[in-house]
Amino acid sequence: MPPDLLFQFANPIALAAWIGLAFSPLAPRALDTVAAVAVPTLLSVAYTAIVLAMWNSAEGGFDSLQSVAQLFANPWLLLAGWLHYLAFDLLVGAWEVRTARRENISHALVTPCLLATFLFGPAGYLLFQGLRLSLRTRSHPFGT
Repeated sequence: MPPDLLFQFANPIALAAWIGLAFSPLAPRALDTVAAVAVPTLLSVAYTAIVLAMWNSAEGGFDSLQSVAQLFANPWLLLAGWLHYLAFDLLVGAWEVRTARRENISHALVTPCLLATFLFGPAGYLLFQGLRLSLRTRSHPFGT
């Protein structure tokens, strides 16, 4: 199976999990399991299989930006990098949902953070942490 075809399978699977997180208040346990465990595990299995199969023949590395570019010139390792992003961003999104639920943060406030995490990874995480800090500061304005 060529890497382009695997890419075409991985994206909608990850997107379905993100949609599940967006609607997680409707079925929290089921959607948390799918988005926080099943889909990241599936993506991680695919990632690991690709890395194990392709790593020894790969040129490049992680010691310079040029080496990383050379590494990702291999379509299989580029796909592995993409699966890495999909899995870890999804794990962060699931963590945001669980943390918001535990801290009684309205899901309506978390949804923009999820969108930002889906599209921009660390920027969405930063937005969520800012939301948490803002709500914590409002409820305890003088640090009490």
